[in-house]
Amino acid sequence: MATTLPQVLATLIYSGLGMVVFVVGFIILDLLTPGKLWEEIKDKQNLAVAAFAGMVAIALAIIVAAAIHG
Repeated sequence: MATTLPQVLATLIYSGLGMVVFVVGFIILDLLTPGKLWEEIKDKQNLAVAAFAGMVAIALAIIVAAAIHG
């Protein structure tokens, strides 16, 4: 099965769009939570916040993948 240029371009566009949606969602999460998310994880070693951020990251990735896949 040969891959054509339009398929490659569509894949790159959807990948880029998915990353943008993921980053925007993570920024919104940071704005909605009290304090700075990365400061809590990095400086204070808060494992609960890290687990929460990881679960949100997985959820956002599933949503983006489902939206792209159809």
